[in-house]
Amino acid sequence: MGTFDSAPRSRKGAIVGIDPFNPLASVIVFQYNPETLTRTLAARAAATPGEAAARGEALRLQGPPAETIRLDVDLDAADQLETGDPLAESFGVAPALASLEMLLYPKSALVIANEVLATLGIIEVIPPEAPLTLLVWGAGRVLPVRITQFSVVEQAFDSDLNPILAKVTLGFNVLTYDDVGLASVGGALYLAQQIAKEGLATANGLAAVQGAVSGAGALSLGQSGVGGP
Repeated sequence: MGTFDSAPRSRKGAIVGIDPFNPLASVIVFQYNPETLTRTLAARAAATPGEAAARGEALRLQGPPAETIRLDVDLDAADQLETGDPLAESFGVAPALASLEMLLYPKSALVIANEVLATLGIIEVIPPEAPLTLLVWGAGRVLPVRITQFSVVEQAFDSDLNPILAKVTLGFNVLTYDDVGLASVGGALYLAQQIAKEGLATANGLAAVQGAVSGAGALSLGQSGVGGP
């Protein structure tokens, strides 16, 4: 009889760039989920640092906190090479690195088109927009982000010097509805996360109160029995 593995399968984290002109190039599913994810939040107070808050204004907030996220992504072509994957045999983990790096580049076709139009005097070139980038960390956490840190350590290479083992360190600023607008896709996703957190915080508060009440009741019963018949 075969054995049944009851352990739940771990979901894969991912980074997705919403680019309707090249959607496949902007989907990166983590080969291995990062072991840690570091989050830092800073309150956006109404008074700027070093500025005295007006009386009664000390607790006012300009908006949601500024949040940064840092994680490390490991890329390893060993499994693909073992199974004879043609892409890994030809390029190692370079395609996965390219998918991540493309989130930082303006599209080459747009760069060329803008240069031609600017040379002809048809348009004034403005900085192109990057695709909306989403950090997907489970079904309940999909955050709009901007990549602020990107460093790669290529750790091993094949005979053609293609990287076959690499570690990528990524840093993100989480984009709020103040950054991208509440009516946008990113703003709606961020607000959904905030509402979900409010629900979790309320559930935690209820559980804490219930635990305190039940604990006090047990203590009262225990004390009433002292010295009794």
